[in-house]
Amino acid sequence: MERLNKYIARSGVASRRKADELIQEGRVKINGIVVKELGTKVTGNDVVTVDGKTLSVQDKIYVIMNKPRGVISSVSDEVGRTTVIDILPTELKKYRLFPIGRLDYDTKGVLLLTNDGEFMNALVGPNSNLEKEYLVRATGIMGRTDTYKLANGVNIGDYVTRKCKAFLEDVDSVNKSSLVRITIKEGHYHQVKLMFEKVGFPVKRLTRVKFGELTTEGIPEGGVRFLTPHEVKRLIAMSK
Repeated sequence: MERLNKYIARSGVASRRKADELIQEGRVKINGIVVKELGTKVTGNDVVTVDGKTLSVQDKIYVIMNKPRGVISSVSDEVGRTTVIDILPTELKKYRLFPIGRLDYDTKGVLLLTNDGEFMNALVGPNSNLEKEYLVRATGIMGRTDTYKLANGVNIGDYVTRKCKAFLEDVDSVNKSSLVRITIKEGHYHQVKLMFEKVGFPVKRLTRVKFGELTTEGIPEGGVRFLTPHEVKRLIAMSK
């Protein structure tokens, strides 16, 4: 027997935390009966449904994608834009994968996908310490004072970013732009773009070059590869 929230997480529907919410909202049934009690356990013979849909536990899949620009980091898009699920190899589409975190429509680089809700929550949840590294081409000529501001936290509206690493890689005096390498541990919506905008240097081009220790080396744009068991374990360890 196993806890109901764990079973739901293993089915790929949601993380354990989100599964608890689904249970409390009365959206989960066991053998046709609504169950709202947290800690309820199920066996392999029980039929579990969420919003009327029968769950089945799938193999856990972990892949890394070299996401192209012009693709949405979502399982679907209401206006019909191409999503990362659309460009997956056909043999992977049956696993109901979802992206871990998001990359903006116009951002390319490292993106992980999985059907393991617990794994996703460990990597991008509020307590995660996993580093994400970006190369940013920003408008304007930046100096050390500007990267110091980025590194020491920026008020991006209703939130002050945590301290991070920011290094000036190159300055293009002809085109009046700067190339900065920045490494953060958070993943707030549009965070990197907002940070640069707040210090006066709007982002022209953004690429995520590293997620934990993972890079897109050897993966063509739009391509994927499976993570090794060691890589999965390392990501979990680094997130703590």
